[in-house]
Amino acid sequence: MSLDTAPASPSGRRLILSLGSVNIDIIAYSDALPRPGETIHASRYAMGLGGKGANQAAAASRLAGSLGLTVELAGRTGDDAFGELARGHLAGFGVGLAALARDPGQPTGIALIGVDAAGENTVTVVGGANMALDATDGAAIGPLLDQAAVLLLQLETPLPVSLEAARRARRGGASGAGGALVILDPAPAPLDGLPEEAWALIDLVTPNETETERLVGIRPTDPASAAVAADRLQAKGLTRAIVKLGARGVFWRDGRESGFVPPFQVNAIDSVAAGDCFNGGLAVAMARGDRFGEAVRFAAACGALATTKRGAAEAAPTLDEVLALLG
Repeated sequence: MSLDTAPASPSGRRLILSLGSVNIDIIAYSDALPRPGETIHASRYAMGLGGKGANQAAAASRLAGSLGLTVELAGRTGDDAFGELARGHLAGFGVGLAALARDPGQPTGIALIGVDAAGENTVTVVGGANMALDATDGAAIGPLLDQAAVLLLQLETPLPVSLEAARRARRGGASGAGGALVILDPAPAPLDGLPEEAWALIDLVTPNETETERLVGIRPTDPASAAVAADRLQAKGLTRAIVKLGARGVFWRDGRESGFVPPFQVNAIDSVAAGDCFNGGLAVAMARGDRFGEAVRFAAACGALATTKRGAAEAAPTLDEVLALLG
């Protein structure tokens, strides 16, 4: 495995670091998704950048340049053609790749995605190099963790590496006396929830309805049930809580203050990228110092716009598109 020296964040710029998975997505579009044992014909397929770590970095980077923010991605690809394809896509988004290692012993991760006519999707992931991350990766990206204003984490790579990164980022990050803000996307949702040690090392989780149910035992369907779920998230030790309700909006709470972001009216055709663009947008808004409720609304707009385009990273909106939707 080879890893270039991680660069220092340029003077006067704030760093968003995504530590997580890098995949190549192979997406089949069909009228309906197949049932078990069923073979169907798709109308077309596409191939592009994926993996939650890469998607969130790409989404943040597409927004960040004009805001004085830098985005870096840490993780692994294989030393193969799919890895080079992923790196080319990421460079096109302006994502820094000095902390993205090449692993000659593992293939680049892939995701097999089905999307139906309503924009709903199913995803099967083969982790490959993503699942080989270990303590050496955390040590190699230490300087970036010390500089980060926001650290984005997901659950498509080994959790111990993410938790150690969170521990160092919160100790030495650039977002204030308490270190970096650590945002965890709890996907894919663990059946038995998160271990207790994780709750002490993260500042925010961004669960959807299914993930919320696995984390706190409530499947939210409206703002009232989302508020109960937010109470349970805060009882885990979080000062802030976000509960996403898909096409029904987003509930948030910051201490005693709470709010609800109603859904944006968009023409949704593909929901693959919505969650990752939400987190990328949230990281950008928090890194630039937005109030929490405003940051959640900004993130929700990013997620909504992502559903109007096909694909994963390619669906990430620009800052101008987000500002236009926000009005």
